[in-house]
Formats: sequence, C-alpha cells, structure tokens
Amino acid sequence: MVKTNLSSITTVQLFTTCLVDQVYPEIGAATVRLLRSAGLKVVYPEKQVCCGQPFYNSGFSDEGRKLARQTIEALQDAEAVVIPSGSCTTMFRHEYPKLFSDDPEWLTRAQSLAERTFELTEFLSGLPSLFGGQDRVDRGTVTYHDSCHMNRFLGIKEPPRQQLRAAGYQIQEMEESEVCCGFGGVFYARMPEISQAMAKHKLTLAGLSGAPLVATADPGCLMRMQQEGDRTVEIRHVAILLEEALR
Repeated sequence: MVKTNLSSITTVQLFTTCLVDQVYPEIGAATVRLLRSAGLKVVYPEKQVCCGQPFYNSGFSDEGRKLARQTIEALQDAEAVVIPSGSCTTMFRHEYPKLFSDDPEWLTRAQSLAERTFELTEFLSGLPSLFGGQDRVDRGTVTYHDSCHMNRFLGIKEPPRQQLRAAGYQIQEMEESEVCCGFGGVFYARMPEISQAMAKHKLTLAGLSGAPLVATADPGCLMRMQQEGDRTVEIRHVAILLEEALR
C-alpha cells in the first residue's frame, strides 16, 4: 500500500520508462508540464535505467535485480516517484519487493520506494484538480483501454477516467475495456501472431464504441494499438490529452 501523503509533497522525481525515453518522449514532456502545473518541482534523475521488467518477466532474476538496485539507488531520495506507465509502476510496487525477499537490506529499500511510487493519473487524482478553475470545454468523446498491469495489479481503473472527464472529455466505454491489447511486454515479441490478433480485436471493440479517440495510460499498449491501427480511430496517451487540455 502506498502511504505517502500527497498534500505534503513539493518535489517529485520522474521515472520515464524505456518506451517513453526511446519512443514517446512527448509523453515525458507532457507529464512534466502536468506536474509543474500542479505546483510541483520535477526532478529527472539521470542515473535511472530500465526498471528491469523485461529481464524479470523472462526469468532472468539476477539481471532484473541488478537493474532494480540501480533504479532504487537513483530514486532513493525522492519524496514521490511518478511514472506515466502502469506497467513500470507495477514493477516498482509489486515485483521489486519480491526480487529482494531474501535480502533484508534491499527489501527495506524496495518497500520504501514502493510506498513512494505512483502512476501518473493515480497521483493527479490525489491532488486538487488541474482543471477546477477552468470553464468546462467539450473536448469530444473518448473510449478508454484499461491496461492489464494498471487494472489487475494496481487496481487503478477510475483515476484516468476521472482526469479525462475533468479535462472535458466524454467517455464512451468500449466492451471488454479490460481485455489485453496484445502487448504484454515480452509476449509481444514471442507471440507476434497472437499479439497482432489481440490488438486487432481490441481496436475493433474500440471502433464499435463509436468514439473517434482511444486513450490509454500505458506506453506499451499505446505502441501495440498504434502499430495495428488503420487511422480510423486515433490512439493517444492520457498524459498528452490532459496536457493539451491545459493549454
């Protein structure tokens, strides 16, 4: 359980994730602007690396622990860590303590980081609304895809929807919003045909919702759906949509 009192936080450290760093830097930039709009100082620890999830999910626990130690050390002084990804947030909160279950010193450090780590929309939902002082602008209709890690491991289902509504979006739910899009980290690479079929099914359901825009809070899901999209439905990260609504 995360114990950090959000009202006392003045500075956050941003963990961008590999996909944001290498593929979607605009998500990182939007996240920084959102957090600054909330009156927070944002720090980017340059020693941060991959959270280690690809190694961990592939059974290479020693390699995963090595990256986890480096990440924990890079973020050890953070009041709070904010991540625009449910997948990496899950790694911090659930899997790091498992990796160090037989190492009391590192287990304590891993648990401390877990208690200070937040997925972006979860964090924003614990603060005064960024949109509270604005006239409500109708920004159209969006349907939302629940990523597996955010929904199943973290139980974060309402915060992204709450933030989108506050920003002026109407949400038209798709059927099976919680069904996997086919990314699944290394699953995407190991089972490409199945992954492709899952992504196409997800996009079919999104299209049937009638919404012209699909939102998701996980960069991996974003990439998987964009790769299979036919441009009839736009697919975007929640951070981008929220930041645009502040302009």
